[in-house]
Amino acid sequence: MTPQELMDATAPKVGALGGSFYFAPATLAVGKEHGLDGMRFYILGRGGVLGDVAPAVVTSAFGYFHPAAIAKLWDSAKEIVAPRTAADLYNECCADFGRQKLADVDGLAEFCDAAETLVAACPLGALSLYAGWTAQPLADDLPARAMQLIALLREQRGSAHLAAIVASGLRPEVAHAMKRPDMVSTFGWDPAPAFDDSHSALASRAEALTDDALRDIFGVLSDAQAAAYLAGVDAAAAAAAA
Repeated sequence: MTPQELMDATAPKVGALGGSFYFAPATLAVGKEHGLDGMRFYILGRGGVLGDVAPAVVTSAFGYFHPAAIAKLWDSAKEIVAPRTAADLYNECCADFGRQKLADVDGLAEFCDAAETLVAACPLGALSLYAGWTAQPLADDLPARAMQLIALLREQRGSAHLAAIVASGLRPEVAHAMKRPDMVSTFGWDPAPAFDDSHSALASRAEALTDDALRDIFGVLSDAQAAAYLAGVDAAAAAAAA
């Protein structure tokens, strides 16, 4: 399997599974315990790795939200919980989700070895949200560690893709409106950003640039690691969906 084939086979599942703990009932309960609703815990917990920064920094790292929406959620949330504290809570929610969903998955040690190789091989330039999450500690137990690595690799591709969108000449909010039209208002855009057929070529270029940025990283895996990574992603996705 080539690095491109491995990315094609795993990226959609990593993208879906890596964010599946964000609004899980247990995660929402932790946010509520600390005075944060679901969206505020999401913004502060996921973005808290950036530190106590201005909303514009969070807008840059998240990419797709209206700046006013980020400012409202971020500023009101960090008055209740410090950003770094929220990030630590979010990291533990991710670990607990893994303990709940992945406890019976085989091959997690081999999967984690491959996933950590992908993390170590990736340069951090221009990938601010991913870089912040690489600094978070990984759990010792395999189900939790595997889930944290899946979330981290989601951030890896997500950050690379955001940079690729900008490099392609496509505005992030337009890219988001094209891909998730049902989420436009949730991300603070009203009216929705307009787009036409000319933007489709830019979106395709952004996808290609994303693959270009990550292909060599996936190429560092041995054949055995690539097989373990593919098997682990497939098994984890199936277990989480069960």
